[in-house]
Amino acid sequence: MRLTNTLRLMLLTSLASTALIGQALALDAQAFVDRVAKVYEKAGYELSFGPARMDGDSIVVDGVTVAIAGVAEEPVKFDTEITFSGVSEAADGSYRAASVTIPDIDTTVEDEEEGATIGVTVSDIRADGLYLPAPDALTPVAMMQTAAAMSSGPVSITRNGVEIFSIESTRFAAEFAPDQTSAALESVDTVFAMNGISVDLTTMSEEDPDTAAVIEQLGLLTVNGAITQKASWTLSDGRVVVDEFLFDFDEVGALNFTSEFTGFTPALLEQLEALQQQAMAAGEMSDEQQQALMMSSMAAMQGVNIVKASVRYDDASLASNLLDFFASESGASRADFVAGIKAMLPSILAETGVPALADLAVPALSAFLDDPRSIELKVAPPSPVSLLVMMAAAANPAGLITALGLSLEANSPAQ
Repeated sequence: MRLTNTLRLMLLTSLASTALIGQALALDAQAFVDRVAKVYEKAGYELSFGPARMDGDSIVVDGVTVAIAGVAEEPVKFDTEITFSGVSEAADGSYRAASVTIPDIDTTVEDEEEGATIGVTVSDIRADGLYLPAPDALTPVAMMQTAAAMSSGPVSITRNGVEIFSIESTRFAAEFAPDQTSAALESVDTVFAMNGISVDLTTMSEEDPDTAAVIEQLGLLTVNGAITQKASWTLSDGRVVVDEFLFDFDEVGALNFTSEFTGFTPALLEQLEALQQQAMAAGEMSDEQQQALMMSSMAAMQGVNIVKASVRYDDASLASNLLDFFASESGASRADFVAGIKAMLPSILAETGVPALADLAVPALSAFLDDPRSIELKVAPPSPVSLLVMMAAAANPAGLITALGLSLEANSPAQ
C-alpha cells in the first residue's frame, strides 16, 4: 500500500511540475508553481518543487517534496531529476507535455520496529499526454483529464535481501471523446492493468511458524495474479459503467465487481466538490453541522440511480481449502462440517426477521458449500432505482430486496 501511494505521489508530482517553464521566466514560473500547488492541494497533495531548467522543449526539474494534506507522516522527498518532454503553453494559459519520465528508483529503508531492511526498486516510470488546466478552468472534469496514460515497469520489494512482493508492469490509460481537454467532452473510457503480481510469504515460517502453517494449508504461501479494470463515463447523463474490476489470482480465486449507474454528471461532481471545500474550510464541525452537510450531500445525490451491479467470486481453491481447514479444526470430516453449516443457515438468517432473505440466500449458499465453484450477488432492478429511494427502502428489507431485484446465484456460468 505504501509503495502504491508513493508511485501515485510521484506521478501527480510529475504532472504538477509541467508548470516550471524555465529560469528565464522565474517570476512567472513561481506564480505558476504556486497555482499548481494549489490545484493539487484539491486532490490532497502538498508539493514543493526544486529548481527547473529548460532544455529545448523539455523541462528538467531537480527534485520535489510531496506530502499528503492532513497526514502526520513525514513528507516524501525525491532527490531525482524529473524530465518533461514536448512542453507547450496554450493561449488559455493551460500547459501540455507529451510525456514525463522519472529515473529508476532503487532504495532501502530500515524498519527498526521489525529489525529488517526493506528494499524497493521501480523502473520505467512515466506518464503520457499531460494536461494542466488554466487557472479559471479547474473544474472536476478538467482535473480528470490531467493524464492520458501512466505506467511503470517492474516493481520489487525485498526484505533482508529476499523478494517478498513484485509486479511485472502497471498501466493506466484513458481515451477521451472527442479528445482530451475538449470543451465538448462527451465520454471517457479507462483501462487499468497491474500484471504479474507475486507475493511470497514463505519467510513467515521463520518469524511466525503457526501463522505460516495456516497460510500454507490455505495455499497462500505464494500467490500470483493480476488486477484489471475497465470502465467508461458518459458526461451527458452521468452514466458510469464498470465492465470489470477483477482481482484474479492463480490457484486461489477471482473476485469481480461490475456496476452501472446514471446521474454522475459534471454538475453533481461540482456540487460534491463545493461541499467538500465547505467541510474543509469549516474545520472541526459540530454534530449539527455534520448532519447538515450529510443532508446536503444526500440532496445532491438524489439524481444518482443504480441500473445494475454484481459481485462474483470464482473459486480456484481458496473456498475449498477454507472448508477443509475449518473442518479439520473442528475435528469433523468436511462432509459433516458442511452439513452442519447448511443445517444452521435457516435459523441464522431467520434471526434477521426477513424471511425473504432466507429464501434468497439459503439455496445458493447451500449449493456453494456442497460444490464451491462460484457465487454471485446481483442487483438488477426492473428500472433504475435512486440511491435515496434505496436508503428509504432500507427500513423495509423485504421491500428493498424486491426493489433492487436482488438475487444470489451459485455455480452459474459467467456472463
